[in-house]
Amino acid sequence: MERILADLQAQPEREAVASELEVLESIYGPEALQAWQPAPVHSKTPRDGTLRYEVNLNFPEPYEDVTIKVLVSIPADYPAASPPQLQLLSRYIGAYGADTALFSTVLKTFMSVNGVEWSPDLVCVFDGLQNVLERCVEWYEEHLSLGKAGEILRDDEKEAQHPIDPAPKATEPVEDEIDHSQPADLSDLPDGLQMYESEPIVDRKSVFVGRACAITDPSQVPIILSALLSDRRVARAAHPIINAWRCQVGTVLHQDNDDDGETAAGGRLAHLLQILEVNNVLVVVSRYFGGLHIGPDRFKHINQCARNALELGGFLEGVADSHKKQRGRK
Repeated sequence: MERILADLQAQPEREAVASELEVLESIYGPEALQAWQPAPVHSKTPRDGTLRYEVNLNFPEPYEDVTIKVLVSIPADYPAASPPQLQLLSRYIGAYGADTALFSTVLKTFMSVNGVEWSPDLVCVFDGLQNVLERCVEWYEEHLSLGKAGEILRDDEKEAQHPIDPAPKATEPVEDEIDHSQPADLSDLPDGLQMYESEPIVDRKSVFVGRACAITDPSQVPIILSALLSDRRVARAAHPIINAWRCQVGTVLHQDNDDDGETAAGGRLAHLLQILEVNNVLVVVSRYFGGLHIGPDRFKHINQCARNALELGGFLEGVADSHKKQRGRK
């Protein structure tokens, strides 16, 4: 790279390229940039003045151990008349094999409306590299989520073969001891927030109650959960606040879930919100143990009473029509 930089500096017409290369080395570190050597199966390096070098990019926290390698191709008339071209060289990102769509997305960095805008006479390799890094991080996070979903499905299959229902807590009441005919007392709920509560689902004396509340900011979630726990009837449940939520703030989608002791239940609620494409809502399920083990059926009831609460609050209006339109287009 030192030789390449010296050659560029000796060419007045490529002063902008040399300056940009120096900036990239200062940002990513000299060791992150390497001269590109084509593999033997490639044709000889073209003699059209194209400059090629590799850049190793590290993912941000919490994925610092994941890296990608990007090939940068600089045409002879860059930046005056042509944009650079970026190519993903990494076949794997973490433990996942990069797919054709990701490779194509990187190649179109300076040609796609979702990429980086190129303007003549302006250097833009850094902007392109950052755009590629952001896209690869999003792709990696999606595959991590899919991997976790696969683990849940495998756990479901194992549990179906060997159902296990955790023993109740010593303080858990049975269904007969609590009156579920009246809604929870949510006097501590902040003004402007409304909780929708579904009809209880009863199975072998276990009771499941779903609740849904519209939210506009993630900071509202702990306040709402605290208000629920202030009701003694809710707090006395074996698992009072199994929950999941999604909240769109600007262009960022925030989401999280909590099992509240019922292993994998929060993840199932999160998956429910995802497939229903419902945002800006918190859904909470309270499960009261009735003294009899009901196995995997408990997850079916948790999802059903959550969906009932979402429907009661009007959060599912338009969802069915949207899915029908999508199926029609397919």
